[in-house]
Amino acid sequence: MRWTALTDWVSAADNNLLGIDSLAVDPRDSHRLYLLSGTYNDPRVGNAAVLRSTDRGAHFQRADLPFKMGGNELGRGDGERLAVDPNDGRILFLGSRDAGLWRSGDYGAHWTRVDSFPAVATSPSASAKGWRQQAIGIVFVVFDPTSGSPGKPSSTLYAGVSTKEASLFCSIDGGRTWNPVSGQPTGLRPNHMVRAGDGAYYLSYGDEPGPDRMNDGAVWKYEPATQRWTDITPLPHITGTPSGYGWGAVVVDPRDPNVVMTATFAHYIPKDELFRSTDGGRHWQEIFARSQFDYSDPVWAREHTPHWLASIAIDPHDADRVWFVTGYGVWMSTDMRHADHGGAVHWQFQDRGLEETVALDLISPPQGAHLLSALGDLDGYKHDDLDVAPLQFATPPRYANSESIDFAQNDPSLIVRSGFLRKPFGQATRVAYSKDGGAHWHTFASEPAQAGQGAGSIAVAADGSAVLWFPRDAPNASLTRDFGKHWIPVQGLSPRAHVLSDRIDPKRFYAYDSLARQVFVSRDGGEHFRPITGALGERLKHGSIMQMRAGPDAAGVVYVSGLGLGLLRVHDDGSALTQMGQLANTRDFGFGKSAPGSSLPTVFAAGEYAGVYGLYRSTDDGAHWLRIDDDAHRYGGQRLVTGDPRVFGRVYFATSGRGVFYGDPVEKKRP
Repeated sequence: MRWTALTDWVSAADNNLLGIDSLAVDPRDSHRLYLLSGTYNDPRVGNAAVLRSTDRGAHFQRADLPFKMGGNELGRGDGERLAVDPNDGRILFLGSRDAGLWRSGDYGAHWTRVDSFPAVATSPSASAKGWRQQAIGIVFVVFDPTSGSPGKPSSTLYAGVSTKEASLFCSIDGGRTWNPVSGQPTGLRPNHMVRAGDGAYYLSYGDEPGPDRMNDGAVWKYEPATQRWTDITPLPHITGTPSGYGWGAVVVDPRDPNVVMTATFAHYIPKDELFRSTDGGRHWQEIFARSQFDYSDPVWAREHTPHWLASIAIDPHDADRVWFVTGYGVWMSTDMRHADHGGAVHWQFQDRGLEETVALDLISPPQGAHLLSALGDLDGYKHDDLDVAPLQFATPPRYANSESIDFAQNDPSLIVRSGFLRKPFGQATRVAYSKDGGAHWHTFASEPAQAGQGAGSIAVAADGSAVLWFPRDAPNASLTRDFGKHWIPVQGLSPRAHVLSDRIDPKRFYAYDSLARQVFVSRDGGEHFRPITGALGERLKHGSIMQMRAGPDAAGVVYVSGLGLGLLRVHDDGSALTQMGQLANTRDFGFGKSAPGSSLPTVFAAGEYAGVYGLYRSTDDGAHWLRIDDDAHRYGGQRLVTGDPRVFGRVYFATSGRGVFYGDPVEKKRP
């Protein structure tokens, strides 16, 4: 199975649209696809939009919405919030997070708010607390297809609100008026609802919207004909006593209303479990207990256990083919009914082309693996083969996030990284080093006395003689020359500075503070810093810093990019400022091998040229820039950019959720 990305065309200006909070396919026209796009419900980002396609996602039209969504917020596994009337494809309903229920009568081109929907959808009870207060709102809309006929809109539909109060509402007049469903359970938040072929509905619940945590939950069956509710939770639980986990997905076989599947959610100890019933939820069997997982491809999946099962699907044409989504990808079985006879169920990982990782730092050393990545959630990778997903960095340590990684230019087998701790590995420090190019790792002997909370940034001297680490929230950076046996407090840096090393001179280190618009230099091996002023200081008054890197071929030379700055080269005393051509609003950049016949490093940069944002390359010190991406492959902009010092023209870049890409020049064919 191979996946094809549908939203790689999204530009940097619309980066927030890369997050999809819900999707819907017209049940009577499979060419019509709708994506409810919007990554964060945050004042700093743009509003959401419905992306409409009539050709299975090959092309999209955009309908902007007057509110925000949260494809990477709490409750992102709930759904579906977006639904198409199975009897009249012109009609769609959309459950927002903080703006109530919305309806379209023209295939999603225009939307109006359903003012009659109960106010609980926008009340404080429909919010949850994560790293900040987040609105969850209406988490699903479900039509009753038997309440209409082809060409005649459905009259009955349901909508669920993420609240512990009365949460399920029904309309019998096509969405004009709404009432709570009688007899429904309260005290838990619904997250999924599915209709069976016999007219029964199945709902999964949790005390929190997920995915970070759930401490309680249940699975219920609702039969509208008799208005009967039945608790069919697969694992026994004591009423009023939290089970310690929730239930995050439920599905019914489209061809057999008695076959139901559901899964625990946030059941971390010992693990989440998948259940199957063949009698409408009266009895259950645990599937993972009789499952075998194929870890041969990709090998990195063997280090992960299925969790956050927020979606399960049964093939409507083949009851043996079952899919589930976990926190790190998609698994598929082709022999599910073996479980009915006591046999084993086999699972294969289905992630080819499907990428959801976010790289937080990239390096391409002059020897060893061509690329090493520090990743959110997955620690990091040593990419010996760029076309094969390898095992993660060898433990110990194992970080939840690796946030910063660096190599010693003159001893590139020495690599350092910083990250968050993850239990139960029990490592003592948040910084680690490798002396064999990332094959094996060792934690530093200790952390500084005041080491803050986060990973922060890390840099190693060009000859490997010293390591500089500035943890997030720490009062100051610290320097060690013996991998953490002793630490020296660093003086002269602002609290938010990001540190880096000179590529040539082991005595030089640098730092930049984007908020303060300051850059710093140390010439005594990282113990003392002072601001770089002069011409650079003046330019920084009129632009914001996005990235700073040391020159790859000369000591004491730094490059600075940013909004309103373009790309600048300057000596570390602030003199000899040079504008690198007409590139503007440069977000990130990096260096690669010189072009044949040239001694100048190749520069890759994500920025604007002649008003067009893209990925550019220069082989002549910025005098000319060549765009090397295209309008169909923008990936919401490139977050991290670096070149390969050994392969001319090769570029690596990270995206906001589409993983890490590499590109090589395409040789022009001779006529």
